[in-house]
Amino acid sequence: MTRRLQNVLVLVLVASAPRPALAQAPVAYQVSFPEPEHRWMLVEAHFDDLPAAGALELRMSRSSPGRYAAHDFAKNVFDVRVTDAGGAALEVSRPTPHQWTVRGHRGRVRVSYRIFGDRTDGTYLAVDSTHAHINMPAALMWARGLERRPVIVRFAPPTGSGWRVATQLFPGADAFTYTAPNLFYLMDSPTELSAYSLRTFTIPDAPGTPMFRVAVHHTGTDAEVGAFAADVEKVVREARHVFSEYPRFEGNTYTFIADYLPWADGDGMEHRNSTILTGTSSLRSNRLGLLDTASHEFFHAWNVERIRPQSLEPFNLEDVNISGELWLAEGFTSYYGPLVMVRAGLTQAADFAAEMAGVINTVLHSPGRALRSAEEMSRLAPFVDAATSIDRTNFENTFISYYTWGAAIGLGLDLTLRQRSGGAVTLDRYMRALWERHGRPGGALPGTVDRPYTMADLQQTLASVSGDAAFAADFFARFIQGRDVPDYERLLDSVGFVLRPAAPGVASAGQLRLQDSGDGVRVVAAVPYGSPAYAAGLERDDLIVSMAGGAVESPAAFDRAVRERKPGDEVPIVFERRGIRVSAVLRLAQEPRLEVMPAESAGRPLTAVQRRLRDAWLSSGARNSF
Repeated sequence: MTRRLQNVLVLVLVASAPRPALAQAPVAYQVSFPEPEHRWMLVEAHFDDLPAAGALELRMSRSSPGRYAAHDFAKNVFDVRVTDAGGAALEVSRPTPHQWTVRGHRGRVRVSYRIFGDRTDGTYLAVDSTHAHINMPAALMWARGLERRPVIVRFAPPTGSGWRVATQLFPGADAFTYTAPNLFYLMDSPTELSAYSLRTFTIPDAPGTPMFRVAVHHTGTDAEVGAFAADVEKVVREARHVFSEYPRFEGNTYTFIADYLPWADGDGMEHRNSTILTGTSSLRSNRLGLLDTASHEFFHAWNVERIRPQSLEPFNLEDVNISGELWLAEGFTSYYGPLVMVRAGLTQAADFAAEMAGVINTVLHSPGRALRSAEEMSRLAPFVDAATSIDRTNFENTFISYYTWGAAIGLGLDLTLRQRSGGAVTLDRYMRALWERHGRPGGALPGTVDRPYTMADLQQTLASVSGDAAFAADFFARFIQGRDVPDYERLLDSVGFVLRPAAPGVASAGQLRLQDSGDGVRVVAAVPYGSPAYAAGLERDDLIVSMAGGAVESPAAFDRAVRERKPGDEVPIVFERRGIRVSAVLRLAQEPRLEVMPAESAGRPLTAVQRRLRDAWLSSGARNSF
């Protein structure tokens, strides 16, 4: 070990699965931060007791658990050196950007490299003078064939930094030593090293009394962390009632790891026994928004971490996974995140109604619904899940987020089950059935799932829970593998909510994104298919010069010119496209936006049946505690 590695290191020892009559040495990753202010860290990896014949294939991951696109983490690796145990250079080839193939190693390999990281979110690595925020796939090389080896991790923060370790890795011999049973668990175990604030709590009436930890690296006050942790506890208590129990958290702990920093990026990422929460806003300015993300990610402890689609098990670190079930894995979680918040008393019914109105509006009015089903949208995740490209796409017209569409399906299925059963059957019961069949059984290896579900399993479970196979088949055919949407107006009415036009009689040219351009107003995003603007020939990059003979000097002026007219009015419009002036007619339509509100707020009477169903839907599950 070099002197610079003796000062600050993270030691990861990986011992292989036992082989008859052969004891195998551990594999060690040692990570130091010689110059954290320059946002890179040094990694040294030891691979011992390797087969003498054959090459060692070292990999940097291309993807990360919880993400669905490729991120090619090898791009930030530099200064790679590969030697034998004595320090002599070994033969290395680079068959792909993500792989280093080592030959002639005689059973022992030493690898060192530096890796840059400057993004604090759920996917990448971030190193600076205040913390090290490590997503393992973004930081550690690993070797093919050693995936099942157990892991020991030792963290040693910079001298005088005051950094501590927050992670779901299992505690080891001292405060800076941790373990993981295999590569799958290691790569699913993000780690924060910083002088964070910590709060812990338990749920005394929960079987196994798991320990929950809230570790917050932020710029606010300690009192704000205490209040936030108290609200997180309300979320944790309420989410349990959907499934009747907590998962069997490995190590009997679950950790919320939060970085709320002006230089962070907004994100949330689920993991087996932890979640990463990041944001530029503070606990003081955006408490409910940050709690909403925490609620979403904690629900994932059941849904997707353990109730997992077969298409995501095992997770592929070398390429993207294609999954047609993200409408449930992510979408139903997006439905339950705010639902748990209102049930926990952190938000009001009107807040939840407004969130559901946004979901309904997106699905009802997005042109992409005419092109692809929710299942097909799920399969597009590798192109849209924090994926980047240089060329423009037309996703505004061809894609609906599986988060949003899935939340809309969750809302529709929940209210349909409640209405057709008089409240006896609910989406909670459906999720509980999935938990009992696919989540609770767990896996033979920690961090794995032995009974992942298929689309057929989801439909069969709905048939069982509803007692109606024909209903389940119809629902999947129409709303998941088809492009229909439930009758939200009727379903919401059954629980005492009103779905109605948000701006009756108000004209619209379509949902346009406009930008001031000095000599007019420029369209800066794709024009929605089927909208009045689309029919008039407008498209992205066009410069709107005038409407009805009057100059259009700002986006506000354009909106005002539209709102002064009525649906059905025809308005002359002039725009420029790449130096050519075009005259057209804009035939305005009714503003399509809908709003959801409690019946009482809309001046409508609330029946006893509506009140009973609404209360059962939105009230705390504690009254039906198991």
